[in-house]
Amino acid sequence: MGGPVAPGAAATTLGPLILVRRGSAQDRLLMRHEDEHVRQWRMLGVLGFLYRYLGAYVAWRLRRYPHWAAYRRIPLEIQAEWAARRGL
Repeated sequence: MGGPVAPGAAATTLGPLILVRRGSAQDRLLMRHEDEHVRQWRMLGVLGFLYRYLGAYVAWRLRRYPHWAAYRRIPLEIQAEWAARRGL
C-alpha cells in the first residue's frame, strides 16, 4: 500500500506491482481490475503495454476528449473493467 499512485486514481499498476492508496486495498472490484492489468503487462510486455495504453490515450486526447473521457476509452482499461466485473 502507498507508493506513487497516479493523481485521481485509487491504484496504479506497473508491471507486476499494484500500487494502491490506503483505504482502497479492500476494494475487490478494484483489485480484480488491477490484476487484469498485471496479466496485460505480462502478455504484452513493457513496450507492448505502454504502446497500446499510452497510444490509445494520446489518440483520444488528440480528438479533444478530456482526460477522464480519454482514459475511459482506452481498450486495455475497458478490458480490465470487464474482467473485474465478470468476477463479481
